[in-house]
This record gives sequence, structure tokens and C-alpha cells, in this order.
Amino acid sequence: MTTAAGMAGPYLRSLADGEVGARRNWITHIVDGLREHPDVELRTDGNWSDYDDRPVFMVKRGHRLTSGSLDLGHAATARESYEIFKKIRVEHRLDAVSFQVGIPGDLDLAFFAFGSAGTVRHRGTFRDALAREIEEITGWGGQDVLFQLEVPAELVMVATVPKPLRTAAAYLLVHGMVKQVSAAPPGTRFGVHLCVGDLNNKALKRLSTVAPAVSMVNALLRIWPRGRSLEYVHVPLAAGDQPPPLEPGFYQPLESLAALPRDTRFAAGLVHEAQEPGDQRKILRTVESVLSRMVDVSPACGLGRRSPQDARHALERAVALAES
Repeated sequence: MTTAAGMAGPYLRSLADGEVGARRNWITHIVDGLREHPDVELRTDGNWSDYDDRPVFMVKRGHRLTSGSLDLGHAATARESYEIFKKIRVEHRLDAVSFQVGIPGDLDLAFFAFGSAGTVRHRGTFRDALAREIEEITGWGGQDVLFQLEVPAELVMVATVPKPLRTAAAYLLVHGMVKQVSAAPPGTRFGVHLCVGDLNNKALKRLSTVAPAVSMVNALLRIWPRGRSLEYVHVPLAAGDQPPPLEPGFYQPLESLAALPRDTRFAAGLVHEAQEPGDQRKILRTVESVLSRMVDVSPACGLGRRSPQDARHALERAVALAES
């Protein structure tokens, strides 16, 4: 937080705690924690060397997995980080900056923990556990907290189906996503982080066009629940260690994006430390030209899988783009 505030403070709208320690690899620590759960046992083991090499669990015969038995840890770590955040915000005079808390999608948790066979069965259990934590965080953080809903599995699924089914798949998956939003207290602030995965800085899927993300954003805008703000949508344009493509055709489907409300920002996930600054500026101009609006800039999937040096380079690149 200190690094980001010091390097990018004037341009920050919200500040995450960096998801340090066990959380640096997103939800892997949550899935691995199920090894100690009394109602769960391993079906297959794995060490997260890639997306297929991961532990997959099943509920023990005669047992039942309940939301009350799941402590996903978001509330406790957010409370600890929030106290540090408030001090940093004062030190760097970032009065308008919100505290950002990442929340994984319930489908993503169920899929990565229990595999495709257990996703439908256990999704609601994770949703209820997440809702409890969101309510706890909003209880002490209120409007100072911005939740980032992080959903790689959904975008990868939409990108995988045949093109004629893309819109229907997007609406089906987004309908499930927003159940998590509806379960949050009225007035809760959200941003949606679409993603293609970044395990070990490798994407689960590289998009050949931004069209699948456009389908999902259009669905989000149409069925977003009332009483919960959608403050931004983040669309990945890069993919892990692969920078965003230079071909303008990749970005052309953004023309089909429904008009974003004035208070909903578009975050272009194009920042990449391995691409020349001139190429990054060219892509930014292309995106803004197609959308006919200014956009925010960010990496495709945060900085957690970068080395400290690469993370600093990405931050420098984001600031340079914001100033351009």
C-alpha cells in the first residue's frame, strides 16, 4: 500500500492491501485450507504448478458442507489491513481514496475447490459464506470500502463457447454472479474485475478478441441489482506474461459496448511492463477512440504474480499512461 500510494497516489481511486503473504496467489490458500476441514476430503491432489495441477475436494460420505463451517478469511484480513490503510491515506493525503477488498466469485471458489462436478452443488454455500463476510466488512467500513468482485472462470467460459452462444452464456453466468451482489447490504459499493486468470503469471485463456468481455459487460449493465453501485468494470486486454495485442481489430468489439452510466468507469487492463511505452499509449488511444470516452488503466490481473521489480515497472507504466 505504501509503494502504490507513493508512486501513484494522485491517480488512485481505491487502494487494495496487496493480498500479501498466503493470499498472494488469490484463492489457492482458501482451497488448500480445505485439507483441514472436517467435512471434506481430497479427491485428487496437486501443487498449483498449473491450472490442472491443483487439489480437488469432495464432501465426506455422511457429512454436509455448510456456509457456517467456512471461514474464508476476508473479513479478518480486511480489518487488519484497513487500520494500516487509514494511516497511509492520512500520510499521503489521499482523502478521496477508498479501501478496496477483493472478493472471489462464488462460482470460482466452488469450481477450483470441488471441480466441475461439485460447482453447482457447493456454489450457494460459498455465496452465503462470502455474503456473511461482506456484511461484516460493511459493518465497520461502510462507504469507505469498495468490493472488487473477481471472476476469471466466468469470462473464460464465455470465451470458450461457440460465438452464436456467447450472449446467452454471458447472461446466464452474469445472472449467477449478481446473486452475490444482491446478497450484500443495500448501498454496498462494487467494482467487477473480469479476468482470464494469472496463476504463476500465466493466463488460463488468452482472448483472441475482446468480444466475450463485451458480452459480459453488456449483461452486467442490464441486470445489475438496484441499490448496489457498480463503480467500474475491469476488462483484461493483456494475459499473464503476454502483453495486449497491437492489432486494432482486437478492440473493435468495444463499439458494441452499451453506454456506461456516468458513474461507472471502464478500466482497461492493458498495463504491461514487457511492452514498449509507445505501444501501450497506442493501445490506450485505440481503446478510448472506440469507446469515445476516457478510461482508467490497470494491469490485466493486479501485481501479485509479478516480481517486486516488475510490479514497480507496471506501476510506473500505469502512471505514465495516466499522465499521457
